[in-house]
Amino acid sequence: MLDSLKIARTGHQVTSSLHQLIGFVSLHPGLAYAAIFLAALLEAVPILGSLIPGSTVVIALSALVPSGSLGLVPTLAAAIFGALVGDGLAYWAGHRSQRKVLTSWPLANYPPLVARSEAFFRHYGTLAVLLARFVAPVRAVIPITAGALGMPPQRFYPINAAAVVIWATIHVGSGALAGSAAEQWGMKIEHYGAPLVGGIIVIGCLAAGVQHWRNRRKDVKIG
Repeated sequence: MLDSLKIARTGHQVTSSLHQLIGFVSLHPGLAYAAIFLAALLEAVPILGSLIPGSTVVIALSALVPSGSLGLVPTLAAAIFGALVGDGLAYWAGHRSQRKVLTSWPLANYPPLVARSEAFFRHYGTLAVLLARFVAPVRAVIPITAGALGMPPQRFYPINAAAVVIWATIHVGSGALAGSAAEQWGMKIEHYGAPLVGGIIVIGCLAAGVQHWRNRRKDVKIG
């Protein structure tokens, strides 16, 4: 009984916090765009990008577009530029340090992941940069791997830009469609915003956690 009350109380607190977040975003959309930019950027950070559900944050906040809390073009731009900056910096780090970066911290602690990203890149070549955008967890490692393995900048940046635009359009579009569906059902932002955004984030975090656990088990078996 006490556990049920604690769970209910926690759920109420989370819902209350999400309602406050929705209201805050409505008043300060600039910070929401910054969060989308940062979430997209962090997805390209080696290892960290495999743990942080940046895509989920982008989808969740994009659900606020139909209500007018956020604009479609600025939301899409924030996701695109964040991903471009993150991928570009990761590629530059790999291109500058070459293979040394793959055996340095933090990648040195995840040799199976590095091996998978190298195999993925060697198998698909230039297309790996495009495909990896939609394949976890190599998505966070392919840009730096491409640079480390000597992919020329004139080949990386165009294909990566195309991948980012497709990725951002799909994710922002998915979130906007979810928010639009809620609007069509007659729900108002103050009613659907918190449950929808919170639900998307929770599902994304659970999926990311399960994926990370499965990859860790796979790494242990390989090791």
